[in-house]
Amino acid sequence: MTGSSWVGPAPAVLGAPLPPPDERRRAGRARRAEVPRRAHGDWDPPAGRFDPVEVLVESCRTRVPELVPIRFGRMLASPFTFFRGSALVMALDLATCPSVGLPVQLCGDAHLANFGVFASPERSLLFDLNDFDETWPGPFDWDVRRLTTSVVLAARDNGMSDAEATAAARAAAAAYRTWTDRYAGMTQLEIWYARLDATKLADLMAPSDQRTAQRVLDKAGDRTHHRALAKLTDLVDDRRRIVADPPLVTPVANFPVDALATMVEHYRATLTSDRQELFDRYRLVDLARKVVGVGSVGTRCLIALFQGPNGGPLFLQVKEAGLAAPAAAGVPGPAIHQGQRVVEGQRRLQAASDVLLGWTTNPLDGVEYYVRQLWDAKGSADVATLRPGALATYAAGCGRALARAHARCGDAAAVAGYLGRSSAFDDAMVAFATAYADQTERDHAALRAAADGGRIPVAMAG
Repeated sequence: MTGSSWVGPAPAVLGAPLPPPDERRRAGRARRAEVPRRAHGDWDPPAGRFDPVEVLVESCRTRVPELVPIRFGRMLASPFTFFRGSALVMALDLATCPSVGLPVQLCGDAHLANFGVFASPERSLLFDLNDFDETWPGPFDWDVRRLTTSVVLAARDNGMSDAEATAAARAAAAAYRTWTDRYAGMTQLEIWYARLDATKLADLMAPSDQRTAQRVLDKAGDRTHHRALAKLTDLVDDRRRIVADPPLVTPVANFPVDALATMVEHYRATLTSDRQELFDRYRLVDLARKVVGVGSVGTRCLIALFQGPNGGPLFLQVKEAGLAAPAAAGVPGPAIHQGQRVVEGQRRLQAASDVLLGWTTNPLDGVEYYVRQLWDAKGSADVATLRPGALATYAAGCGRALARAHARCGDAAAVAGYLGRSSAFDDAMVAFATAYADQTERDHAALRAAADGGRIPVAMAG
């Protein structure tokens, strides 16, 4: 810059300011004329709807073949576990629903089990979204629909009444709406620094449920790299080795050294210089394939054990990143390395992210991965054990966390203007969640019939 003139194209920060919040709220409110809030409550499967089993079978074409039966086995456990593994099925359905737009960075898979506790770099325990495999830009309501539907399914799995399921789903939707309104009144820096202390969420529960919540916090605090070393490894010839537990954990002994070196160097280059210096202190000791999750089963996932100069362990998870479900359903977005997509989406959405997040590519087959710490004080509630009051409180915490995540990367004022301060949007989300939970139960039954008829392979492991 010379004098008072900028040489070259003007940076975005020098452009016209955004309209004031009140104007953006009005613009959001005006969207109701295009898509009324009540329209979000409708779900009727369209004529000629796709075969959900075929969608799932096709999605397994690129997965590790011997692990696909485990994936189907886990999905068959209940409609809720089916839901966890079928983000693509729901994304294809959501693409047929009315949407007001108002884009955010979607989690893409914002069900109850994808929220949890993790440690910030300052070692505080936070509650937030904790899975970003399906993150992608898209309409804010997609995440809210997936969250509220998961609440209804979890309530049904737990034997709760329709009224209790409705109350819990409403708690999630109402928390999303009211906290979006609060975030709309904050500055962008205030939103960026906002976080939900996990202990505060636990304090909101009834005394009888606080003990369960405290166990989750204690367990998360105990999930350290040293604990992983004790649980996952053994001494073999005075060297630490990851213990085999096939088919869930399988040591990798023949990974080509040159390819491995390329992957490590590519990953290192995605870290900032200070974190490169941290990573450079460690040396790779062992590598294994590890099956994780429900929807992720069959994707390529490695765990890598490193050891530091003072003997301290570091476990990294190297997880395949494929096409996000919203992208596969036709929602437009950037052309990007899939691992980079996951990492950048996580950084946009989470209040504090893993300091060793990065991405890499296997030069042998072109498969793209993201990399994160395996255990870093991570934990989540056992949704199957939550009683009605605790489920409603937990669901509200998830709604609040989702609102904060969307406010970081979307226009909270416009979304708040559309949602309003009445219960109209909450009512619509409850209606949709109930109807789509019914759909999920039908799809789960179709998967069960496919298994019984030999159309899909099924194995129970882990």
